[in-house]
Amino acid sequence: MTTVVGYFASRPAWNFPQFFYTLLGTSFAAAGVAALNQWMESDTDALMKRTADRPIPSGKVTTGSAFVLGWLLCAMGLAVLFGKVNGMAALFALATIISYLALYTPAKRWSRWSTEIGAVAGAFPPLIGWAASGQGSVTLGWILFGILFFWQLPHFMAIAWTYRRDYETVHFPMLAVRDASGSKVAAWSFVNTLGAVAVSAWPSFVGLTSKIYLAATLALGAWFIARALFFMRAEGRDITARKLFFASIAWLPLQLAALVADRWIFPQ
Repeated sequence: MTTVVGYFASRPAWNFPQFFYTLLGTSFAAAGVAALNQWMESDTDALMKRTADRPIPSGKVTTGSAFVLGWLLCAMGLAVLFGKVNGMAALFALATIISYLALYTPAKRWSRWSTEIGAVAGAFPPLIGWAASGQGSVTLGWILFGILFFWQLPHFMAIAWTYRRDYETVHFPMLAVRDASGSKVAAWSFVNTLGAVAVSAWPSFVGLTSKIYLAATLALGAWFIARALFFMRAEGRDITARKLFFASIAWLPLQLAALVADRWIFPQ
């Protein structure tokens, strides 16, 4: 979905084959990464309630099948993007695959900064769409990267706090596991929520979007920031974490839809 946003935010001339192959190649690569991630983490998935019913630990898919399927899908995705779209789109897809599997997934076991590392991997997909369009603003491409990067931190901090017992069981050294009170988790979520809103407003200050978009961004941002602010209160933190999680799920598509709509309705 974020690849589609990157594509249409660039306002390309409509080219259905180009769009179709961008979506197909990205979908293959995303599915491949997901399968390989679960292959790499099948041992810890089996120990956590949240993930114990995934295909590999539940016995529905063998590890060998997951390994072959994952790499086959990744290879197909890269081939489609390189052969049918362009090399830059394939390069960003490759960056996503490498950063997710070679950096983020193993970092969960040893690094306090694994969530931040994963946020880099999760911020590349809009650049696949931006590159596929062949005519997008470089500034816009990296703004989309920034929005996705900052958004993931409050989103996943809320998840990590909610399921901190699971992560503690498998000895993942995440901030939510190390911070018993949750105050640092909440503060870091708040800081990055501010970052997500600030980067979302940036297009209006560099002439890429209208003042209407800026007003919508500030309204959505105020709501998102309020949820992150409530998470910082010590009382009821489990409840406010869930509310922040659901707010993050709603905020991102609304914010990105506002960006795409403004780029088409009020072209700067």
